Amino acid sequence: MISDSQAPRLDRHKTAIIRNDLSRPLRLAIEARLFKPQATFFDFGCGHGTDIKRIAERGYTSGGWDPFYLPDAEITVADVVNLGYVINVIENEEERRAALLRAWSLTKEVLIVSAQVLIGEPGKGHLAYNDGLITSRNTFQKYYEQQELKSYIDSVLGADAAPAGLGVYFVFRKEAQAQAFRALRFRSRATTPRVRIHVRSFDDYRELLEPLMQFISDRGRLPVSGELPNEDGVLSEFRSFARAFTVIRRATDGDEWDKIIERRRQDMLAYIALSRFGRRPKSTDLPPAIQQDIKAFFGNYTRACETADALLFSLGQPGVISASCSASRIGKFVGNALYVHVSALNALDTLLRLYEGCASRAFGRLDEATIIKFRADKPKISYLHYPDFDTDPHPALRSSMQADLQGLYVGYRDYSAAANPPILHRKETFLAPDYPLYQKFARLTARQEKWGLLDDATLIGTRDGWNKRLLERGAALRGHRLVRIRDRA
Repeated sequence: MISDSQAPRLDRHKTAIIRNDLSRPLRLAIEARLFKPQATFFDFGCGHGTDIKRIAERGYTSGGWDPFYLPDAEITVADVVNLGYVINVIENEEERRAALLRAWSLTKEVLIVSAQVLIGEPGKGHLAYNDGLITSRNTFQKYYEQQELKSYIDSVLGADAAPAGLGVYFVFRKEAQAQAFRALRFRSRATTPRVRIHVRSFDDYRELLEPLMQFISDRGRLPVSGELPNEDGVLSEFRSFARAFTVIRRATDGDEWDKIIERRRQDMLAYIALSRFGRRPKSTDLPPAIQQDIKAFFGNYTRACETADALLFSLGQPGVISASCSASRIGKFVGNALYVHVSALNALDTLLRLYEGCASRAFGRLDEATIIKFRADKPKISYLHYPDFDTDPHPALRSSMQADLQGLYVGYRDYSAAANPPILHRKETFLAPDYPLYQKFARLTARQEKWGLLDDATLIGTRDGWNKRLLERGAALRGHRLVRIRDRA
């Protein structure tokens, strides 16, 4: 363990620069439910301590240390430790390694590591310095490739870091926690089936049975002893969970429950398949709930891995991805690619989920991704950011991140300053039918088709082209409502 006196040196300018984007790694951690009730937090290299305050305001015990702004602060262990944009500004390789090891030594549950990543060629005016760059502000920056960053973290800590986003990784102390996080990323949405028939044995015990219904919706199986909070009450009245579920099925739609169970099986299959790319855990390293899931869906872990691996290897067979993209009932297939809204990702065919999972496990997803583009002709996944997708009838592309699975390269393009950016049409085609605004978008598309606005899509793919078409047809938009120009006030 490294002593406090051996903590890495960071000068004033560097520390100020690296704190600007710290809230992003923390936001990802909160979204991933890493902060459990009563969790403690420590920010190693905290700058002015802004994020310490943010986390404290959420009710967690929060502290931090910084070599310039808080050099006298106590360095303590915590459940969640953050090392935010620190290792990329330390010139000396040994000090960089020391910083990572020191932060890990303070970690009880999960370490958040973030660093600048290379998403294209470095900007002009940068000078090479050691294994990094000297920026125009005369400060050092070490730019990692996304995979290089993971390899570095893994080699120093002897871990299997999980990507949470571009340049952000979570490193878990316990293997079970790591696997719970990875599995959660492949958990699709499922709505508990509605009650359709009045069954006295259900109506009389509805309140008692609702936790069981929610459990089966969440996991796709019956609980085992100790998993259901009101287990004693259910077993007292129905003697077994199977008998209770029989009553539930009679009052609801049995086919819907079958679909939920199959969806949860596919969720687990995707998770197990992608675990092959890291150090596939032993069955005993899995959380108890996942162990029970595997037993219910596949019988045993060996059979689950064999089934998952066969599905994963099928991705490499000629024409499989292309066929899956063109046959997808969700998304918009145009040219050589399938475009799907991020909300519909887990509703896709399992092969397509695995295809995207290969990219997100290696590189992480673009945080703001709205649309995911699946190339059908080559192993590439793109994450496209369209701000205001719900409120703008034709949102413009703001940025894109392309993950090349063959070359293991990440490309990034910024359209924020583009005078004539690409825009979206027929928004409902990217969505699953259960999206809350699906019908609203579909009505607008139908009206635009009736007015001939969507004829010859090659001419309306950009903002200027679309505005020209509207003008030619004497049309205008008020939100998602189409009006004639002469009707405008």
